[in-house]
Amino acid sequence: MTDGPADASGWPEWESFVQRHGYLSWLDLEVEHLEDGRAVLVIEQDEDFENPVGNDGHDPVHGGIVATLIDTSSAFALRTTFENPADAFLTTTDLNVSYLRPATGDLRAEAEVLRAGGSTGVTDVTVSGADGEAAVGRTTYRLFRDGIGEE
Repeated sequence: MTDGPADASGWPEWESFVQRHGYLSWLDLEVEHLEDGRAVLVIEQDEDFENPVGNDGHDPVHGGIVATLIDTSSAFALRTTFENPADAFLTTTDLNVSYLRPATGDLRAEAEVLRAGGSTGVTDVTVSGADGEAAVGRTTYRLFRDGIGEE
């Protein structure tokens, strides 16, 4: 899906991270681009992800897959704000998804960090599919810049 390797923003291990993560690996999630404060992730169309509603052509992707794409692209974007993204600890504290239209075909999530402070990060995400913009989302994350359990 990409023309070349992703700009890994100092985190060349992103691909092995996805492969080690059962759910993300099952989704066959691809990191198309990473840079400071921004991530673009792609999931190719797969009938296993669709709601079987009997449309002509592809059925819409289940909303949980779209929400996962919003959450995961946010995490990748926020990881770029850490000195060492591979060792970053962070967790979702709030996930808001607004579905705009059925998500069909290949899905592309573009996440942008709005704020990455010492302990909190906020992102905005847009998910587009074959029929255009399918969903928008905002996440809030707890960032553990000094490791888990340390303040």
